[in-house]
Amino acid sequence: MSERELGQQEYDVFRQFLERQCGIVLGESKMYLVKSRLAPLMAKFDVETLSELVKRSMQIHERALRAAVIDAMTTNETLWFRDTYPFELLRDKIFPEYKNSRTPLKIWSAASSTGQEPYSIAMTFLEYKAKNPGALSAGISITATDISNKVLEQCAKAEYDSLSLARGLSQERRSQFFEEAEKPGSMKLKPPVRNLVQFRHLNLLDSYSLLGKFDIIFCRNVLIYFAPEVKRKIIAQFRQSLTPDGYLFLGASESISGLTEDFQMIRCNPGIIYQKKN
Repeated sequence: MSERELGQQEYDVFRQFLERQCGIVLGESKMYLVKSRLAPLMAKFDVETLSELVKRSMQIHERALRAAVIDAMTTNETLWFRDTYPFELLRDKIFPEYKNSRTPLKIWSAASSTGQEPYSIAMTFLEYKAKNPGALSAGISITATDISNKVLEQCAKAEYDSLSLARGLSQERRSQFFEEAEKPGSMKLKPPVRNLVQFRHLNLLDSYSLLGKFDIIFCRNVLIYFAPEVKRKIIAQFRQSLTPDGYLFLGASESISGLTEDFQMIRCNPGIIYQKKN
């Protein structure tokens, strides 16, 4: 067996460990994903084989290695204004519903990865305010959470390279909301966007009570990685975290059908959103 190979039994043990730690379910055919994501850590932690890296990551005293492994396995690809319709629904349906609110509109971007989703929400709000100056006079508050401390640090810097900027971001928005960063080829979000978002570390398997209540929750393209019983737990906690009649956004390929009856599905053409039943 080569230095970057895992035996089937080792892979199965690691799969169980990852599910216990963060709820993510790796299929039997995802060994390639483990290899590609964890191989770069071998040199960083001076480990000769992938097998040794995986074994050490499951030991209690190897905190730094464990955190790096979980970071690598839970960081997902993302892009600006993903699927377009959620942000159009914010602009055309939800923001107008809350336009006379005397308190800030509270939005949670769960599993925010490298920050494109919460910052896309912030840009959508600023565009809406530009056209509707008197609406949502109390403003909005966006909380973005992720299990990975590494990506949260990246989010807080709000700097993106040319490859990231090319994924879903129009030239008009790039010109309006970004400025040159110190690193050549990178750009940084301007303060009016950055100041709308606060980032916090959170494992979706833990309690959400310290976050408070939200009017809108985005948890898109995340539930697909969890087992059904974990999905039920997460959705139940989302319900507890939503204000009366609050909205839940899921990914385009995700559904809570058969998992809960606490939400009303609203077809919006395009897209679907879920509203909390009271």
